Amino acid sequence: MASKKKAADTPIETSASIAKQMEEFLARGGHIEQIEQGVSGQTNLKGSRHITLGNSKPRA
Repeated sequence: MASKKKAADTPIETSASIAKQMEEFLARGGHIEQIEQGVSGQTNLKGSRHITLGNSKPRA
């Protein structure tokens, strides 16, 4: 017989709890920075992103 999995005991964030946390953050002097839409937080990665599969070694 298959047993049922237990429900996770992790709390679910609600809009109200997130709003409360944000108010507390701002009350402590925190700052929220607005970022333009489409701006990425990733830095420009230089170099090749290609990977080589297999165990052949590069030729000298």
